[in-house]
Amino acid sequence: MKPLHLGALTLAWACQAQAAPQTVTLSCAVAYLPARSTWVREVQIDWDRKTIRNVRIDGLTPYSFSIHPHGVSTAIDNERIQIDLRQAQWTSDFRGLASGQGRCETVSR
Repeated sequence: MKPLHLGALTLAWACQAQAAPQTVTLSCAVAYLPARSTWVREVQIDWDRKTIRNVRIDGLTPYSFSIHPHGVSTAIDNERIQIDLRQAQWTSDFRGLASGQGRCETVSR
């Protein structure tokens, strides 16, 4: 696994500008509180030369997602998830009852 760097991701996006849609896979080790448990979450982001087309988390496709300057926001099973692609960081919240934070790395396939 390699650390995710926005510069590398941006360069990869630019280099693939004339190619078919591509998938970036991230592995995020997320520490959840108050349970103090760590889960490895898999994030797949499908994109083409202009924008992100689809997001999957642990194989599930959320109903919707938002793109913001630093990454993507979405929700699955009452977990509100933000993935900061510049800092390779996952943050999430279970409606104020629990929270998660972790680092993400790109997965080579």
